[in-house]
Formats: sequence, structure tokens, C-alpha cells
Amino acid sequence: MADLMDTYWRLPPLSRNIATAVFITSCGVYSGILPGSWFYFHKSLLFKLLPEVWRIPSSFLLTLPKLSILLDPYFLYSYLSQLEVGNPRFSRREDMVWYLSFVSVVVIILDHLAGLYSGFYLQALILALAYTCTQDQRGVKANFFFLTIPAQLVPYSMMLVSLLMVGPGVAMLQLCGLVAAHLYDFLTRLWPEFGGGTNLAPTPAFLTRIVPTPFQRVENRAFGTVFRNAGSGTSGSSSGTSSGPLPDSWKSRGKGNRLGGD
Repeated sequence: MADLMDTYWRLPPLSRNIATAVFITSCGVYSGILPGSWFYFHKSLLFKLLPEVWRIPSSFLLTLPKLSILLDPYFLYSYLSQLEVGNPRFSRREDMVWYLSFVSVVVIILDHLAGLYSGFYLQALILALAYTCTQDQRGVKANFFFLTIPAQLVPYSMMLVSLLMVGPGVAMLQLCGLVAAHLYDFLTRLWPEFGGGTNLAPTPAFLTRIVPTPFQRVENRAFGTVFRNAGSGTSGSSSGTSSGPLPDSWKSRGKGNRLGGD
């Protein structure tokens, strides 16, 4: 049991905590311990005398019933951890928090504009995470149930399965997640890289102050970004500089002699 808990606490913290919250919330609601109305969102709840702003994040904490209580937290953790750990676009925790906040708010806005008024939006968030993950995996094959398909087709396959097995309501909600994730990708990557513009949805500066990236300090320079370990001096690596053309393993071979030299 101790080893299991130790493994749990070594998981990526943001992905671990959100997936755990979704699982506990869903178990509580479907077992009758927690009322589902606590997590429901509608725009009218923001215009009360005491606005219930907390319903924005809480509306992403409830899965579909039955088997989805296990599958939704699994898919949520799987895609979110890939972004949190393995995607260079989210090297800082505040970037990941900003991505989740941006996509979540856009999903709610699109849901209301489309007249869906779903109230619960976890399915859209999972689809958005899947879309963002697979944008950097073009040419890679992925397993989807019993099929092997190109990785970039996974989000669309998820929508098709939802349409056939659950109904058009969930598929339309997932479409909101797809649009939200694509909008973030366009504003932060496609437009700056291919349109010659600037990042139109940068991570707000206040998030850097309240959501620090653990174990490292990020320093932006004119020629790149430096990541320094906590407590370190001036050592660090820069994304805009190079330490030389030789691999690190060659640097321990001594200074060597020049061919043809004395």
C-alpha cells in the first residue's frame, strides 16, 4: 500500500489532482452522497447577488454515468499528463493552467452560443486535450480501442463513437471542445509561426506570480529562455544558444590533438 501511494504522489501533480477530483466527485454524485446541482453551470448563476463563479471549474468535474466513471478520469489523466510532462509548449505550470482556463471558458461560451446549455463540460475538455496532444503527433500511429489509426484522427474518432453510442448531444459538446482547442492552437502557435503575427493569447503575467513552476526558475532573454534549477547560481541552459556541435559523451574524452599538428 505504501508503494502504491508513493507511486501516486510521484505522478504529475496537476494531472493527478484533477483526475482524482473528477473521480471522487463522480463517485459522490452517482452514489447520492453529493447533489449534482452543486456542479451544474448556467450563465444565469453568474448574475445573482452573490455570483456563483465557482461553478465554472466545478462543471468540469462530473463524468457520464456507469463505465465512464472509470474511463473519463483515465482519458483525462492520460492526455493531460502528456501535455504537462512531455509537451515543450507547456514547460511552465502556469502555461498549463492558462491553457485549461482558456479552453474551459471558450467551451462554456460556445455551448451557450449553440443553445446546448449542457451544464457539465468534462467531455468537451477531454476532447480538447486529445486534440492538443495529437497536433504534435502527425505521422504517429495510435491505438483507439481495437484499431490502429493516425494519431491526429483520435479526436474525430472519439466524436464518432460518442455520436453512435451516446447521442448527438455529447458529440456536439465535444465539437465545442475541438473548436476551443483549435482556437487556442491558432492564437498561440499557428498565427505566430505561419501568419507572421504575435501570440494573441499569451499566459497572463499574474499567473506566473501565483502559479510558480516548481524546481526551476524561468528567465526570458532576448536570445532564448533559460531554465534554472531552484537554488542554483548562474548555470542553466538556454533555448536560444548552443554549447557546441559535439555530443556530451565526447566532452569527457580529453582535449584531443589536432590532426597534422605537432
